[in-house]
Amino acid sequence: MFVSSPVSTSTSRSTDAAQRRQHLLGLGLAITGAVLFSAKAILAKLIYRYQVDAITVIALRMLFTVPLMAAIALWQAYRHPPLTKADRWRLVGLGLVGYYLSSFLDFLGLQYISAGLERLILFLTPSFVLFIHAFFMKKPILVKQWWSLAVAYLGIVLVFVHDLGFNGTQVILGSGLVLGSAIAYATYLIQSGEMVQRLGSIRLVSYAMCVSSAASLLQFFILKPADQLFQPEAVMGLSMLNAIFCTVLPVFLTMFAVKRVGAAIASQAGMIGPVSTLILGSVFLQEQVSAWQIAGASLVISGMYLLSKLK
Repeated sequence: MFVSSPVSTSTSRSTDAAQRRQHLLGLGLAITGAVLFSAKAILAKLIYRYQVDAITVIALRMLFTVPLMAAIALWQAYRHPPLTKADRWRLVGLGLVGYYLSSFLDFLGLQYISAGLERLILFLTPSFVLFIHAFFMKKPILVKQWWSLAVAYLGIVLVFVHDLGFNGTQVILGSGLVLGSAIAYATYLIQSGEMVQRLGSIRLVSYAMCVSSAASLLQFFILKPADQLFQPEAVMGLSMLNAIFCTVLPVFLTMFAVKRVGAAIASQAGMIGPVSTLILGSVFLQEQVSAWQIAGASLVISGMYLLSKLK
């Protein structure tokens, strides 16, 4: 009979402990990234209190984002062979759709709806990916997937009807804009899949963010006088926080989390996003959290969780 030695048992326990630490670290990174990314809506709503419009908010966000992303992009360009002409054009398209258009519609929508409803609509992005695959690539949607979508969209209806009673047509306009943002980002996710495999996520994101930053700043200088970039100190401070802690940092925290625990677990940890937005909105924006909103958020999260398990 074979009897394991104390040394092998000790080594096994040490390995298990190290793997558990890596798992907990990855989970913590994923949760932190999701909370920080969700806080973007809170900071945007705080900036709007200073009578700053969406075009200026996005320009200031990108003004502080582009130095960091440009440095990363240059580092990636130094480490890898040059892009082909076709890849350059694809990256331009991805940057314009996935980060510029998606962000622009999102920030426009945030002027009219609560941060909690905005986050729940964006949280439906996987469902739009599924619909695009079904419509354009003729991939059938399973019955179980339809049920999970029904649960999630019922949750959105609950929160939407609740907010509609307070803000009327503004909620319809804002929800439509954020819905467009989610569809734009879903399109980006589908189109970027093959390029992520070839170029790597860091290289792709840094290049696409540089394109988005250039488009956002160009838009500002076309539509606004340059002196509007000089805003009160509070606006500049909030914009810097938005750029560093709610844009750049969450991207890399999520990447590091995926390396440690995998995309599936990192994605499920990200489900804390809508909940954290409701809590942060209540604390910093005094947005009322009602039983309808809690019920709606629970349904949306449950529906998207079920959808992720059916892949």
